[in-house]
Amino acid sequence: MKLGESPIAGVRERILIVTRQDVLGTALQKLLAEHGYSSDIARNEVAAIDQAAKHMPSLILVDRSLDIEKLRRDARLRRQAIIALDQPAAQCDEDECLSDLERGADASMCRLGYKELMARIRAFLRREQILATPADQYVAGSLCLDMIRHEVLANGNPVDLTPKEFQILQQFIQHPGRVFSREELLDRIWGEGYALEQHTLDVHIHSLRQKIEPDPTKPKYVVTVRGIGYKLRQP
Repeated sequence: MKLGESPIAGVRERILIVTRQDVLGTALQKLLAEHGYSSDIARNEVAAIDQAAKHMPSLILVDRSLDIEKLRRDARLRRQAIIALDQPAAQCDEDECLSDLERGADASMCRLGYKELMARIRAFLRREQILATPADQYVAGSLCLDMIRHEVLANGNPVDLTPKEFQILQQFIQHPGRVFSREELLDRIWGEGYALEQHTLDVHIHSLRQKIEPDPTKPKYVVTVRGIGYKLRQP
C-alpha cells in the first residue's frame, strides 16, 4: 500500500540541527522534543551530510554562519527544506536574510522567536507531506519504506538496513503478495548473471527479518513460499 492511501499513525518527523553553538543546539533539541519531534545535531556541514546518509531528515535547521550551499550541493539534501537561523535575540539585517535565501535556504529567521520557528516548521512539514508522491513512500502494516530519504520505519522507529536489505525490502513492498523466486531476486538485486549462491540471499532475508519482524521466528511480513521463494504478506 502506498503512503498516500494509508499513513502510519505515530511516525515522528526527524529534524536535523546543524550548528557549532552548543547552547543553540541544546535549546532547539529541547524545543523540538517538547513538540513531539525527534532530532539529531551535527556540528558542521560534513557531519550533517553523513547524518543524512544514515537517517534522512524531514527538515534541516542550520546555523547561518555555516555553508548552506555545501549542504545544497549534496544530492540527497537538494529537496530538503532548510531554515537558516541564529541565536535568540541576535541582530541581523535584511541583507543577511537575503543572503541566506540566495545560498539555498528556504527561509531565514532573524531575532529568533521559538513560537514563530515552530509555526514555520509545521508549515514546511505540511507542505512536504502534500508534495510527497505515491511512488516516494510505501506502507505495509506498520512498515514504511521511504525512497527519497532511503529510510525504513517499523512501528514509527528507524530500522538500520544495509543497502542490499533495503533493496530486497523495496522489491517486496512495491509488489505486495507477489511471489519472487530466489533466482529472480538475485537477478534484481545483484544483477543478471552475477555469480552468487542462493544461500547468500537466504542470509540476507534472515538478517532483514531480524530487523523488521515483531517475531523473526514467525515472520509476519517476509514469508517463505515453500519450493519457490519469498513474498511480502500484507497484514
